[in-house]
Amino acid sequence: MTAKDSVLYPPERLKTVADAVGANGLDVLLLTPGPDLRYVTGYDAKQLERLTCLAVPAGTDPFLLVPALELKAAQASPAADLGVEMVTWGETTDPFGIIAGRVGDPHSIALADRMWALHVLAFERAFPHASKQLASSILSALRMRKSAAETAALREAGEAIDRVHKNVPKWLKAGLTERQVGARIAEAILAEGHVSADFVIVGSGPNAASPHHEVSDRVISEGDVVVVDIGGTMPSGYCSDCTRTYAVGHAPDEFTVYYEVLKRAQDAATESVRPGVTAESVDATARGIISEAGYGEWFIHRTGHGIGLETHEDPYIVEGNAIPLEPGMAFSVEPGIYPGPHGARIEDIVICTDPATGAGYQRMNNVPRDLVIV
Repeated sequence: MTAKDSVLYPPERLKTVADAVGANGLDVLLLTPGPDLRYVTGYDAKQLERLTCLAVPAGTDPFLLVPALELKAAQASPAADLGVEMVTWGETTDPFGIIAGRVGDPHSIALADRMWALHVLAFERAFPHASKQLASSILSALRMRKSAAETAALREAGEAIDRVHKNVPKWLKAGLTERQVGARIAEAILAEGHVSADFVIVGSGPNAASPHHEVSDRVISEGDVVVVDIGGTMPSGYCSDCTRTYAVGHAPDEFTVYYEVLKRAQDAATESVRPGVTAESVDATARGIISEAGYGEWFIHRTGHGIGLETHEDPYIVEGNAIPLEPGMAFSVEPGIYPGPHGARIEDIVICTDPATGAGYQRMNNVPRDLVIV
């Protein structure tokens, strides 16, 4: 484990999780490859049909079951420095039987939220009498509150995606297709330090009114509004996500009117963030401004989502989520207006902070939010 890994994935986290298993009345937590396993151990294991699984029983030592051919990868990961026993299994062994033999006949188990159905059904057969629930019932409260190291990782991700957005104007030209522009952006996401470009949305003209459009072979024209929503994963495992809206040559008059409303709503929602404020109240701030201006029916999604080891995770900034914000919670603030034949969205990643250190929030994205004419 490098010094950086030991801060981002601290060894004491496994004990915190083990304590939470017992405190929540569970008998065992089972984590297969995915963000939950990486959060607890630092091990970015491959998703395979061969089972890799961290078992955290209440009151006894956890162990990491790995296929024999994946042992060296596990030993090279931060998990090797946790003191957790690594148990290997071969091609003719039943890995679910190994786990059942060690944990007995539990009454209640929690399964990783991203566990493949292939493995969920196998655990159902291995533990037919146990009640099952999602691992997020234990881990979500921990993962929502980012440590100083996690905040630094998100800031690094935000700065990297900001550098990409700064270059978008030179690629976004009339005569190119969305797909051509998207390919250049994807290359830049990697060049700016990400290990993967997780999504590239280049929605031009009427496609700007489709929030999850991605790219097409539509040729970008003068007067088009273009929504560019991009993000990726950094070597740390932490994600970026940022949206800016551009106009090619000039912007339609009716568009500039509602873009200013959108910018005001995004700023107000961001500035409302502080400890104790509810997630739904941040949504209500943005939605109220947009609705009052007459565009409420065109704001068709939640105001934001949590971010960390996943692009979308708790807390969700949406009506009905009354969870109070706490320092360390990280999420997007991304209202949008999509009336057609164009649309707009502005998105920043925001972290709730202690008001004693500032405003109660920090933006992880700092490229200008004004409409950019290219």
